[in-house]
Amino acid sequence: MIVVFKHLFYRSYVGLSLWPFIFLKAPELRADATLINHERIHLRQQAELLLFFFYAWYLCEWLLRALYYRDAYKAYRNISFEREAYACEKDPGYLVKRRPYQFLSYITQAALPV
Repeated sequence: MIVVFKHLFYRSYVGLSLWPFIFLKAPELRADATLINHERIHLRQQAELLLFFFYAWYLCEWLLRALYYRDAYKAYRNISFEREAYACEKDPGYLVKRRPYQFLSYITQAALPV
């Protein structure tokens, strides 16, 4: 289910997944297939790990990467969940062929340029 709630977002962020909802900053973003696919990838990740474990892992990985990179945004972009979502967001059939826990393959990859 997609919900528009513009006051939930910080800076340039426009979408957020909180199972089973996708929150968007503006109604016109409903037509952005890439953004919706990105958020649906996060919904699948959340379902695999259950919501609590997804966000606990997300926070721990962000903290470790923030310490490593000394840059909050670079840390965010290099979280394994985000790497998978950004890498596959343009593939509309990705969730059909995605293997369970696919985000694990993104943990040890080289840093993404930001």
